[in-house]
Amino acid sequence: MLADTMDDIVKQAMAKWPNVPHCYGWLALDARGHWRMRDEATQQAGLPGDRLENEKLVGFINRNYLHDERGNWYFQNGPQRVYVNLEAAPFIARTDPQQGLLLQTGQALTAVEHVFMSDAGAVLFVAGEVVAQLDDRDVVQVLGQFTLDGRSASDDAVMAWLGGGAGTLALPWQGKVFTVERVADADLAQRFGFNRMPAP
Repeated sequence: MLADTMDDIVKQAMAKWPNVPHCYGWLALDARGHWRMRDEATQQAGLPGDRLENEKLVGFINRNYLHDERGNWYFQNGPQRVYVNLEAAPFIARTDPQQGLLLQTGQALTAVEHVFMSDAGAVLFVAGEVVAQLDDRDVVQVLGQFTLDGRSASDDAVMAWLGGGAGTLALPWQGKVFTVERVADADLAQRFGFNRMPAP
């Protein structure tokens, strides 16, 4: 699903210049699915960086967003890999009335396999190699669909379950019912095989 979208011009540049040094720290994906440019001063100050607004540039990044064998996500910028710092997960999803979930890349996430909730209250959808954290602006909407042992789950019931309470938390989604699994926020990257802060 991911490599198929790479631009032909990028593939040609990679073949022509195969040994261009990789770039680290300059690009980030925030927890709401925005790409952020981080210059040296921003990196040193530990700031999130400037949100990229140029539609053509954002589209180019989205089409050429991949990962390596170590779980580092990057934007293939011509012959150069620009590794991405992840505030949350490799993908951020928003709810969409027609397609269910849309990733920050514009692709629909249709073949959901698992649903998780972290101890920090984040909701994650997993489909193959795609691990997408739900944008926090949509969490309330999705929480309203949760059931606990087959009955509508109140916010208090969900929080009690998240704190280790008994029962089966589930999410009816796109014609299926997914059992929601707990996961510690600190374990997310290791559990799903991605690196939030790639380094050389």
